[in-house]
Amino acid sequence: MIVSMMQTLVVPILSIIQSDLGTSTANVSWVTTATLLSAAVFTPLLGRFGDMHGKKPTLIGVLLLMIAGSVLAATTTSLLWLIVGRVLQGAATAIFPLALSVLREEMPPAKLHGAMAMVSGTLAVGSGFALVAAGLLTRGADPDYHRVFWLAVALAAVALVGVLVRVPASRSTTGGRTDWLGAVTLAALLVLLLLPISQGHEWGWGSVRTLGLFVAAVVMAAVWVFVERSVRGPMVDMRMFVHRPVLFTNLAGLFLGFAMFSQFIGVAYLVQMPKELTGYGFGASVLRASVEYLLPTTVVSLLAAQLGGILVGRIGARFTLVVGAVFGVAGFAWLTLAHGSSASIILAGLLIGVAVSFGYAAMPALIVASVPHHQTGIANGLNSISRSVGSAIASAVITSLLASRTIAHLPAGVPALPAESQFTLSFAIAGVAFVMIVAVALVGLTRGATPAYAAAGESASPAEAMTGPAAGGVAELAGDRAEEKAAAATA
Repeated sequence: MIVSMMQTLVVPILSIIQSDLGTSTANVSWVTTATLLSAAVFTPLLGRFGDMHGKKPTLIGVLLLMIAGSVLAATTTSLLWLIVGRVLQGAATAIFPLALSVLREEMPPAKLHGAMAMVSGTLAVGSGFALVAAGLLTRGADPDYHRVFWLAVALAAVALVGVLVRVPASRSTTGGRTDWLGAVTLAALLVLLLLPISQGHEWGWGSVRTLGLFVAAVVMAAVWVFVERSVRGPMVDMRMFVHRPVLFTNLAGLFLGFAMFSQFIGVAYLVQMPKELTGYGFGASVLRASVEYLLPTTVVSLLAAQLGGILVGRIGARFTLVVGAVFGVAGFAWLTLAHGSSASIILAGLLIGVAVSFGYAAMPALIVASVPHHQTGIANGLNSISRSVGSAIASAVITSLLASRTIAHLPAGVPALPAESQFTLSFAIAGVAFVMIVAVALVGLTRGATPAYAAAGESASPAEAMTGPAAGGVAELAGDRAEEKAAAATA
């Protein structure tokens, strides 16, 4: 919950922060961009660190960083120090892959799918809770955004106590030296990629700065691959990175992150449009938009998470991903064709919530079934990054689309408002993202076997063998196990 809260906590209060600190829209946007960038850097580094040196101490360190950042954000009146606090809060994203690694170690095979689905489902709950809490804490004539960050401090403190008391220490660690060169080059690649994506609307998509950073990202990608193929004990094993199930699961994560954030941004903006001026929308406040239109999606996501875990065990993660994506296509088709009533938006959101939950339930199972035990943290960390990149792309695309065509002849003094057709186009594009997830699952995610690059001693444990249907169902389990034995014998 804390992971997703850090992503959306400030979205409803950006205008309050801008007003209180007397800064520009471009400057205050760094309050969200800073967390996105730091999360991209911290997540793979700390995920790998947890694999090497233990999940529990790494989780404790992550939560301490987040508490420090939240206290700083809650006490400062400087934009610079607020951004520094948000950078520290970005470390929270590493909690997700670390949590899945703990589950893989501690849960019995029969309960592993359900546990991962439940933990994944809380991502959607955290987003909704953050939106509602931020709206409630900043109500009134004199809103104070600092209260929102004190809430983050309190929840992180509770989580820290829970980890200290209830999370067991890792029974085994890989040890080894941290690949600092690989970490630095990966961090540079992610910053160079995400910075122009998140700021391109402000800078201009054709500006020298935006295009230059995209070119630099391509160059840095080549440098990172070269480094990871050259060093001993790389942070990211390139063979794991391009292993077919891992590669296509990350691609599915990219599309899922895009679709999920498109619904969040599109609906939040749509319902706040003043109907008397635009001819559409409901003139909702930020709080009403969060509680009435977005919260139902997050609630159904938590309820559907358990069903997603059951489906992963029954029909396999691959087909669970397909079923979820079909729900997503239906939800966005509904939004595209009929977003003129509150009932339509809420019911379509429920379908999308189910789709997101099923996707979150399926992807960790696909990853866990496809990588050796000692690479669980880094593999799930990279999957988290793929979703973050998808969310960043969605933010940039939807924002640009809404700004590209506005309503003419608005009264003097009224800011530019998007034409309704831009919302329709945004929802249609998000629906296509779910169509792509169906294609990825059916074509790209064929039956997975033990990774060919894993040594015999690192092949799937009995817990992972339970995830054999992750690629296709119970009928394929025997074939998967035969391939595992053949791979081990060959090694």
